[in-house]
Amino acid sequence: MIDDSTIRPFRIDIPQTDIDDLHDRLARTRWPHELPGVGWSRGVPLTYLQGLAEYWRTGYDWREHEAALNAFPQFTTTIDGANVHFLHVQSPESNAMPLVLTHGWPGSIVEFMQVIGPLTDPAAHGGDPADAFHLVVPSIPGFGFSGPTREIGWNVRRIARAWAELMRRLGYERYGAQGGDWGAAISRALGVADRDHVVGVHLNFLPVFPSGDPAELENLTEVERTRLATLERFATDLSGYVSIQSTRPQTLAYGLTDSPVGQLAWIVEKFKEWTDSRDAPEDAVDRDQMLTNVMLYWLTATARTSAEIYKEDATTWRKTEVSATPTGIALFAREFGQPVRSLAERENTNIVHWSEFDRGGHFAAMEEPDLLVGDMRAFFRLLR
Repeated sequence: MIDDSTIRPFRIDIPQTDIDDLHDRLARTRWPHELPGVGWSRGVPLTYLQGLAEYWRTGYDWREHEAALNAFPQFTTTIDGANVHFLHVQSPESNAMPLVLTHGWPGSIVEFMQVIGPLTDPAAHGGDPADAFHLVVPSIPGFGFSGPTREIGWNVRRIARAWAELMRRLGYERYGAQGGDWGAAISRALGVADRDHVVGVHLNFLPVFPSGDPAELENLTEVERTRLATLERFATDLSGYVSIQSTRPQTLAYGLTDSPVGQLAWIVEKFKEWTDSRDAPEDAVDRDQMLTNVMLYWLTATARTSAEIYKEDATTWRKTEVSATPTGIALFAREFGQPVRSLAERENTNIVHWSEFDRGGHFAAMEEPDLLVGDMRAFFRLLR
């Protein structure tokens, strides 16, 4: 397929029939039984999900959040045969640094709604105008309004090359990258693939597993051993979704694409397990923002194509290229992907910024937007 390099304005406009269909499906949900007293230990509790689904049906206002998303300039373009949807929010500061923000799974561009204002217009949010960014916030191919993808092969490195082309089309010769979850992997790969133009990469997720050499574990602190134990728990108890999405995404997609409650449960479970929450995800993230994120999966029917990234990178996600790009790391307390620094430096030879926070989790831009914004500003000040 020949690329059409045209950048086209885009506006979200979901037909009312799609909203009515969602409400009808929610009202007709066929609920499973559950064992008594198991809480969240076997998945999302029935009573919790019933309450959230009822709020989704009767209390949540999609049009309000659609309008909030449409307040940001949005565009689409075709890169390497795929449709790429993105926000492009330019700062009022002429010397702002271009920055590409990349989400992960089960996230979306919705993750960044609370940080866009402070990053693009710090003066209006009590900050220093010198810290301003021009933001490019793409939806990963296969996710949301960049979906569905029509061919195999959209792995992390290919996405990184697409981001490099996107920034080139927008005229940005010197820019930074930031991300968590898959967005972290894509941002790292972008720093490698477009090293001549990427000035630095800021990550709030960097799981690094031991190589198998006992010597590298000899002098770890108790905190570092706890971080490795958390990674091990993820690998043994919290990664069932990885096994499914990296092997049979098509089979999974039938249930998630047909049942809004199925899609809701599949995503909301991660907002409980991966956040700095107590009893429910809403302890850590805004309920409406979480549902808006779910809506981008449901309305675009991208359960399968968003899962395909796990299939594409199933054999390579632990085999990353060594990066010499200036790198900043922000560690949030409940993030399961916290690295041990000595191990992180094995694959990232130019870590110039390292921060640790006593709160927050995997969805840092939603949970602790002020902390994330402050850390990004601090890191990129070193590189402006």
